[in-house]
Amino acid sequence: MGTNRTRPAAQTSRFASALMDILDRVEYRRVRLDEIHDPIFRLRYEAYRREEGVPFNVDRIVREDLDLVPNAMCYGVYIDGALVSSIRLHHVTADFRRSPCMSVWPDVLSPWLDAGRTFIDPSRFTADRDATLAFPALPFLTLRVAAMACEYFEVDHCLSGVRDEHAPFYKRVFGAVPIAEERTWGGATFSVKLHSADVRDIRNRVADRFPFFMSTPEERERMFGGDPDSRFLSPVVPTARVAAIAENRFAPAQ
Repeated sequence: MGTNRTRPAAQTSRFASALMDILDRVEYRRVRLDEIHDPIFRLRYEAYRREEGVPFNVDRIVREDLDLVPNAMCYGVYIDGALVSSIRLHHVTADFRRSPCMSVWPDVLSPWLDAGRTFIDPSRFTADRDATLAFPALPFLTLRVAAMACEYFEVDHCLSGVRDEHAPFYKRVFGAVPIAEERTWGGATFSVKLHSADVRDIRNRVADRFPFFMSTPEERERMFGGDPDSRFLSPVVPTARVAAIAENRFAPAQ
């Protein structure tokens, strides 16, 4: 994220350095959302069932209509070859209005779309329980996908439909602020509030504090662009270190 090639060299925090090192073990893979047996659907179910966030079903998967709309994308995050988390994104525009947040707050968001605004709507962020314990920074590794999507699609806002206990994280990391009241969505047994982060306002600030969110144009193209079928053929290796060093936002260890 961000472009500023004349800035002085950054002072890299230990946290950012540690995340960069973990990213060396990470791969991203785009999921075929029409493949009902993809392991991310079971990962979703297990994660939500731990908190009784979804009702029991005999198939032990969480899959829904919003997985199959044209503007939906889903990615698995792998560490050392093992699936550890996943996240779904919707790129929402005036022409493609389906997304989780749109289904809950159409009265709030439809005027934005009518005015020409666009946004990324991340949802179904789920993680393997053991991986969560082994890698406490897993939310950062996973939400990096959303950061790259905001950059690639040049959207105005990144939305978050989150519970109150998760809101401080989104405020601290992305500057997300509440813009609508609490509602229930997606068959979940809990309520969420709508938050929004202004992408252009926070881009450079996030890149300064968390350079592991950065990426090269080549990585973003492999994640989101090109021939639709080719996106699913091979894993994508993170380029945060290369991108951050190129913009003097990360000082590698000597």
